[in-house]
Formats: sequence, C-alpha cells, structure tokens
Amino acid sequence: MLQRWFLIGAALITPLLYTASACSEELVVYSGRSDKFVKPVVKAFTERSGIKVLLHSAKSTALLNKMRVEGEHTQADLYLSNDAGNLQIGSDLGLFTPVSDAIADTIPANLRAADNSWIGLSARARVLVVSNNAKDVGFVKSVFDLADPRLKGRLAITNSSNGSFIAGTTVYMLTAGKEKTKHWLEGMKANVDGKVFDKHSKIVKAVASGKLDVGLVNHYYIYRHLAKEPDAPIHIVLPDQDGMGVAWNVAGIAISKYTKKRAAAEQFVAFLTSEEGQKIFAEMNREYPTRKGVAAAAEVPAAGSYVVNDIAMSELGKQRSATIDLLEAVGMP
Repeated sequence: MLQRWFLIGAALITPLLYTASACSEELVVYSGRSDKFVKPVVKAFTERSGIKVLLHSAKSTALLNKMRVEGEHTQADLYLSNDAGNLQIGSDLGLFTPVSDAIADTIPANLRAADNSWIGLSARARVLVVSNNAKDVGFVKSVFDLADPRLKGRLAITNSSNGSFIAGTTVYMLTAGKEKTKHWLEGMKANVDGKVFDKHSKIVKAVASGKLDVGLVNHYYIYRHLAKEPDAPIHIVLPDQDGMGVAWNVAGIAISKYTKKRAAAEQFVAFLTSEEGQKIFAEMNREYPTRKGVAAAAEVPAAGSYVVNDIAMSELGKQRSATIDLLEAVGMP
C-alpha cells in the first residue's frame, strides 16, 4: 500500500546583468533532482553571473516538508523538484512567490503554475519500451492496453509510489475517467502479479534482456540504455496517438516566499529558462526543454511530432490525493 503524502516572485534579465558584480551573493537551492542533472547549468550560471549556487539535495517531498516546517526561517532561496505535483503542492501551501511575467511568459501556460509561482524547466514523456523480439505485442498501442491479459507475466512497471507513476495515473484519470483508470490499474496489477521495479532503468534492462516484453517508463531511460548498448533489441512506442496523447510531467523551480535574495533568485530562474539554460537540460538528460523553439536531443522524438496530452501540469498536484486514493483502493504494489 502507498504511504500517503503528508502535507508537509523583476523583469527578465539581460546579458548585461551577467557580470561578476554579484560575486558576493550565494543562492541556496533545495533540490530534489540528482546533482549530475543540475550542476552543469549551475556552473554555467555562476560563470556568467558571478552568483554562487549551493545545492541542498534530497527527496523532493522531504525538502518540501522541510520548507513548510522552517517557514520564514528557511535557508532556501529556491526549490527545485522533478515533479509538477510537488511544485503545485508547495504553491498551494503558500511557500512560493511568483516570478515576473517576463520570465514566466517564455514557458507555455500549461507547463507552469497558473499564478507563476513555479515554472516548468524540462519535460519527460510516459512511453512504452518494447522488445524487438516479443511476439503478439502489436496490439499494444495505448497505456490502457497494458491491462490486457495477454501481457500477463510479460509486463514491467515501477512501484506505484514512484512519482512518475502517480503523475501518469493522474493524467489518465483526468482524461479517461476514474472507472476506466481503475480497471486499467487492476489489469496491470494482475499482469505483474506483485512483481514491480524500483527504477525505470531496471525496466528497460529487463525488456532489453528479453526477460519481459513491454514496460511503462519515462522516455529518456530508453535512450540512456541505447547510448550504452546501441544494439539493444528494444524500441519506443508513443502510446495513445489516436486518443488522449502521451502524458508529460515536468521538473521545475520556484522561488521561496521568504528569500531575501529575490533579484538573484530571479536571475537564476531567468537563466534556467533561457535558450542557453534549456539547451543544457536537453543535452544532459534527453528531456524536453519547456521553452518553445529549443530543440530536444537529436535522438529523442521531436516535440510536436506526436500528440501530447494537454492536462495542465498544475493538476498533478491538485489531484494527487484523489490519485493516491485510487491507487490505494486498487491495492497497487
């Protein structure tokens, strides 16, 4: 059973502001992302602005709880999470302050908070990894096909406490309805018979080795695997192209309501959403830049080349409790 989550805002800068004049400043970022995905963009920002950035890294939920408990005494100037749900919960708790419209307007409205209290930085797609050697999998064209009994003992999913699993389920529930999503979960539960994975990378490896035939993962795990093993017998399937489209989730950032370094914090967010900052995200983890006009890594399906579900990312936080209720009702492992 799932453990319930406990509850635990300047103009766009110009290149002229990226000088060493701010070298005495240091920003503290509570970061729920792996350092290896954040440090390259932090390094580039510091080189251009002179502003140092200190990462306090841990699980996104724990850091959000820490900010809530610390209140006005928090050390955090900014909060970075790999999940829109966490970001929206923080916004609903009143922990953040909106960024300027000039910064926010560079990112599509559905990839940020309605009040601009958090901004999406990079997106990932929920897709299927399929074995090239698997037989009788041509019928799998939707995530809902993963509940088909023909996949019994052949399906790989993460545990249902995984943030991406929760986010994807929220998108499907809001798009297809609670009953259809419930039947889908029940079907997948039967197909995996309690055997779930703790990491997406392990799912891709299991499918590539022929132990399982189909897996539900975030897109970049497939391309990470292929970068190491280019001859791996797997391919990507972009599901639901005749219907609701692929579910996305975003990593994003918010400025603490209590920061005393608002101007520097906005400079950091502005850099992360600039073309330069967005390109770094695309190169580091093969995620999709949220800023329009910045291309993703060449090997991944281009944004705009497939149908993406249009549910606003803020709903991933607003509907989290309802999603967890559903997962608990089904008894998802």
